[in-house]
Amino acid sequence: MKVLALLAGLALCGAAFCQEIVTLQTRPGVTQSFFIADRGERKFEAAAMLLIGGGGNIRLRLEDGQPRFAQGNFLPRARREFIRNGILPVILDNPSDQQAGDGMSDAFRESAEHVTDIRAVRAEIEKRYPALPVFIVGTSRSTLSAAHLARFLPGELKGAVLTSSLFYSGGGQRARQVLSAYRWEQITIPLLFVHHQDDGCGATPYGEAARLGGRYPLITVHGGKPPESGPCEPLSSHGFLGKEAETVDAIAAWMLAKPFAKEIR
Repeated sequence: MKVLALLAGLALCGAAFCQEIVTLQTRPGVTQSFFIADRGERKFEAAAMLLIGGGGNIRLRLEDGQPRFAQGNFLPRARREFIRNGILPVILDNPSDQQAGDGMSDAFRESAEHVTDIRAVRAEIEKRYPALPVFIVGTSRSTLSAAHLARFLPGELKGAVLTSSLFYSGGGQRARQVLSAYRWEQITIPLLFVHHQDDGCGATPYGEAARLGGRYPLITVHGGKPPESGPCEPLSSHGFLGKEAETVDAIAAWMLAKPFAKEIR
């Protein structure tokens, strides 16, 4: 679908670094904003659209002339590691109609509207960085988005990376299957799973990732720093705390079709 309009773009550039907030009108009355961190001297080999977990809202904004957004999640926290590996990080906020309340619902993550928004972002990346392969990367709840987008944008995405995948929603007897029951055969582009062996979140058990590791590439992460948050929050094994650099090194190598570490210790 054609992007309706490019509403705004703010670039703050120095000699070797450029930060930019871009806002697109993707649907009637709806805008989609994202943040690009581009090191001018670096030749990128691929781009990664990064979607955080939870409700997905990074509160992207301009304050005192500088871009500001929530950076505690694994993916925005590791954006410099992507740059170091030659991967352009594109950090997505929620569309304007998903900013309130708890942010993106699971139903929205599996909607045609979500596909429309991300297709528009993908087209804008193509315009700015012609021929650069683009991947989608999700973590925790946004792996539901990554799976859905991988299914419906096969001609526009080079591959999808699912980290700390959301296999279940809820806990105990009320737990609902999410990606544990996903029909992966519907996805035709390459998939990579990344999971910490000691992920303590009940919704994202490592055992489910290990089971998928028999069919798809799997990076298993061990160790790291002591947790600084709850087990389902990003400052824990769930968010690869203390192992961000090594984890992104392996993800980037997979993206660039290079040998990659399947075990990170």
